[in-house]
Amino acid sequence: MDFNLIGTCWSLLPPVVAIALALKTKEVYSSLFIGIILGAALFSYSMGTGFEGFLSHLLNDTVGTGDNVKQYGLIHCLADPWNVGILVFLVVLGAIVSLMNKAGGSAAFGQWASKHVKTKRGAQIATILLGILIFIDDYFNCLTVGSVMRPITQRHGVTKEKLAYLIDSTAAPVCVISPISSWAAAVSGFVTGDENGLALFCKAIPYNFYALFTLLFMFAIVAINFDFKSMSKYDARWREWYERTNGGKIDEVSGTKLQLAEHGVGAGQPGKTGHRGTVADLVLPILMLIVFCTIGMVYSGGFFQPSSDNYHHFIDSFAASNASVGLVIGSLTALILSVAMFTVRKTLPFDEAMSSLIKGFEAMVPAILILTLAWTLKSMTDSLGAAAYVSDVVSSSASHLQMLLPAIIFVVAALLAFATGTSWGTFGILIPICVAVFPAAAPLRVISISACMAGAVCGDHISPISDTTIMASAGASCKHVHHVSSQLPYALTVATVSFFTFIVAGFAQSLGFVAGIAVSWTTGLLLLGAALCFLKKHRRPTAQKSA
Repeated sequence: MDFNLIGTCWSLLPPVVAIALALKTKEVYSSLFIGIILGAALFSYSMGTGFEGFLSHLLNDTVGTGDNVKQYGLIHCLADPWNVGILVFLVVLGAIVSLMNKAGGSAAFGQWASKHVKTKRGAQIATILLGILIFIDDYFNCLTVGSVMRPITQRHGVTKEKLAYLIDSTAAPVCVISPISSWAAAVSGFVTGDENGLALFCKAIPYNFYALFTLLFMFAIVAINFDFKSMSKYDARWREWYERTNGGKIDEVSGTKLQLAEHGVGAGQPGKTGHRGTVADLVLPILMLIVFCTIGMVYSGGFFQPSSDNYHHFIDSFAASNASVGLVIGSLTALILSVAMFTVRKTLPFDEAMSSLIKGFEAMVPAILILTLAWTLKSMTDSLGAAAYVSDVVSSSASHLQMLLPAIIFVVAALLAFATGTSWGTFGILIPICVAVFPAAAPLRVISISACMAGAVCGDHISPISDTTIMASAGASCKHVHHVSSQLPYALTVATVSFFTFIVAGFAQSLGFVAGIAVSWTTGLLLLGAALCFLKKHRRPTAQKSA
């Protein structure tokens, strides 16, 4: 007897199995691939297509007819223009980072920062501030902050696991509250009808409790010198290793080279790159990246087409932009200008600049592989109807709980993003539902959309198959599973506080927009403060030298 598993709870089995295996085996590649195979097997079993159908669905399958044709599989994911653009952006960004390191820019910035960043606490605060300043795109944020701050945090004994957490917590949470970002463009694109999606996005920012509380929580734990046991154990191991090796070259915690000689960590000497780099060799390429990625995004949104009102056209261009195309345009322009700058100034010979491109690509291969597998797993999950199943559960269970709807949507969005590893996919599923459930004038509409965005970022934040989580691990040169496991308690703490704050917001919305925000924020800050006091009291803080 054949059973149709599509659109049932079985549709969530592949991502659940992949996540469980990743956490158990601490090996991401095989876990993702097993989840992909399981998804293809469940689909072919439901459709009754046998082994041939299984193989076709695994690689490149076309399902449906007419306007409902959809494609799934590994080859389709690699051929998708959006995904290709992201992969090209990662390769180019890796090349720029390699260029900066080869030219000595990272080492020079490390020397400059060592004069201003004197403590372990200061290194962490500097990482957070830099992450907040790079608000255009989460991928760009993760890799740029990682490459810039890694030598500085290493110098002050901040583990790669802690750096990965700081990077991850200032990537998506910052982008999802920034009107000028690829995330704002994505969210506004999911708002149907004639409504201005970007204006709705801006109204939802004050209610995005998870993103805002995450930023506050990071500053607080650095200020009070607190870490969960899952994080502090890596700090203890790092200090033990450092004392034992006394400046050795291998980091036994993460299994990767520290490259202490290049960055001058430990001994405090200049990086041995063979070139006299300056701080400008790091700052200028990053500034060019920010400027040209912004220009590239608004260009893809039609900014340079004739318009009578350039200001509003600029905002509309961001709302209509194609982040994949815009980031490729901006990064390629920055790469070409960076190569020209280094060769003209004779900071790098042209042949060494070209060899850095290969080094940058090699550095991005692990992240590209994981992203490809994660995208394919999402494709398998989509083909099994996981999105429709979760949407039906939300619509049926929340219809009679209007005031609790924001909290319910927050939880469901977090679970869906956790299982699928994508917050943008969660936006596409739940935001249209929130728009349809409430009329434009309903206060709960804005709060529910905020809850959707907050929950999606939360689930994306803690999911092992999330591309942002993967990028944070790559940016910090940290083992991916170490990052996921050490970050989990921090994210769950903020998620719990955010959940109860959304409950309060659902009831406080009857007081009016301003009063509702005031009551919700007061409650949320009190809960966050109480959580910090409780954690500080019941967990001994990590020992930090020169804090």
